[in-house]
Amino acid sequence: MTIQFMTDSSADLPLFLQNKLHVEIVPLYLHFSDGQYKSGQTMDIELFHQKVKELGEVPRSAAPSPSDFYEAYKKIPPEKQILMLSISNEISSTYANAVAGKNMLLEEEPERVIEVLNTKTASCGIYLLMHEANKKIEEGYAFEDLVHHLTERIEQTATLFVLKSLDNLVLGGRLEKIKGKIAKTLNIKVLMKATEEGTIDVAEKVRGEKKSLKRFVDQIGEYTQNTENKIITMTYCRDKERAINVLEKIRSKYAFYDAIIEESGPLISTYGGEGALVISFFKN
Repeated sequence: MTIQFMTDSSADLPLFLQNKLHVEIVPLYLHFSDGQYKSGQTMDIELFHQKVKELGEVPRSAAPSPSDFYEAYKKIPPEKQILMLSISNEISSTYANAVAGKNMLLEEEPERVIEVLNTKTASCGIYLLMHEANKKIEEGYAFEDLVHHLTERIEQTATLFVLKSLDNLVLGGRLEKIKGKIAKTLNIKVLMKATEEGTIDVAEKVRGEKKSLKRFVDQIGEYTQNTENKIITMTYCRDKERAINVLEKIRSKYAFYDAIIEESGPLISTYGGEGALVISFFKN
């Protein structure tokens, strides 16, 4: 039996990896005042930024429904084993709906093999796990072994963020306007992280762009010391030059054998805002 990989549109998968693994992506929804869009399908990153600029707002996001997942699973040939990697259950109902959709299909077709993993991460954290899955497939892992291995790897995944601006958090109502103005006046940059439970927490607040980026790079060493056999993944919102500069600093300080960089899609850009950077790697 062959494996069918699936994920949601928070994953920001590089096209080469998506094509290599034939990944099916179930989109989350983005609601602007002028209508509803499917992240990564009816709304690409250019249209997203255009809408934010034109409407002066960021969208509300909504998870795919159980029926969306049911339909996505049902399209997969029954002889294929399905492995769905979901955005963290703590920040979206996507995982719960993916499980509900699985159970709906299993009632009709109990012989189906479907596993849904709560990755406890998003964005480049998911494509780090997809990259790992690709490696293990090439090594000949069977489906059950792959599920077990990725479940372990999820617990070893570090996902770190740095925000250049708090504008999107203010626009989206996730941060009080007055606090956003104070942070902007004081030039405060926010470092964030995915916790072991899969929530997103503020790790530190640092004054100044240079200091925040230095701290962003330095904190990697607090999670892992042996990087020679590891890769690092990065997503960025709009500012590719900034992302490349930071990635160069990371690679000059740490011995990651490879790095993959990709622009974040509409969903992650909704929360991160222009200049946001996300990195993921496996901890010790």
